Amino acid sequence: MTDHRPVLVVTNLDDPTADVVIRELHSRGVPVVRFDSGDFPASLSVEAEITSQGIRGILRTPSRTADLTRVRSLYYRRPSGFAFPHLEDQDARFAVAQARYGLGGVVASLPDCLYVNHPHRIGDAEFKPAGLAAAVAAGFLVPPTLITSDPDAARSFIRRHGPAIYKPLSVPLYRVDGVSCTVEIAEVAAEEIDERVAGTVHLFQHRVPKIADVRVTVIGDKVFSVRIDSGLLDWRTDYSRLAYTPIDPPAGVEESLFRYLDHFGLVFGAFDFCLGEDGRWWFLECNPSGQWYWLEPETGLPMLAAMADLLERKA
Repeated sequence: MTDHRPVLVVTNLDDPTADVVIRELHSRGVPVVRFDSGDFPASLSVEAEITSQGIRGILRTPSRTADLTRVRSLYYRRPSGFAFPHLEDQDARFAVAQARYGLGGVVASLPDCLYVNHPHRIGDAEFKPAGLAAAVAAGFLVPPTLITSDPDAARSFIRRHGPAIYKPLSVPLYRVDGVSCTVEIAEVAAEEIDERVAGTVHLFQHRVPKIADVRVTVIGDKVFSVRIDSGLLDWRTDYSRLAYTPIDPPAGVEESLFRYLDHFGLVFGAFDFCLGEDGRWWFLECNPSGQWYWLEPETGLPMLAAMADLLERKA
């Protein structure tokens, strides 16, 4: 019997990873309804009733209609966010709040829906302190780390655990000469710390001597591990220098991966490790909505099929 339940894909217009996943689902005959929160209310609407059987109603785009009781799965990627530029500031703030907690609340409460990942769980997992604490509890090796706004504490930590690096706790974009840029990971010395550290919270971490990096992508019950050789402190700064090799995780790592994901209620995660000179894997972070498809053409790993299987709920 043909299953006509749709997959909802929530993302912005420019998302090549979502594009390939949607094409794969279409090739399997799986219906897809794609929308962006930025489409609301101009080309996206919702009608939802709270009943004794839960939320019932429909979501409409210009070309699709989804029965909210029959959504198979929801792939939450990178929506642009609600915006009401036609309204005055105060009215726009009110409208954004109503849309976030109204439409956003409906989308986060669908019955019998597999979330990849649930937006609230993504939000929980995006806090680096929570992620690092969960990594320790899951059994990963985590470099000594300090989160502080105290310059003296930062200097003391670097002297005890140097060499050390600075990492942003989140990744807001800066625009430099019209180009979007992010704050890069950088090595830092104790003498470079001054009173500006007191202006906000910062993350400092021991820099593990490494021979390579490892990206591990978990999609449902499938684990894809890729060694990344670059010679760079942060491999994401120059993709042209990267070399990729599929590898097997050492004993115990897969179990820790799933303990970590279970802690946050996730079914997908893009984990970053550094491979130490001693051969040990050191946990750096897990992105609950990270990029992954670019690795498939480089390695031949069947990641797209795994994601489509998960969203189709094939297992």
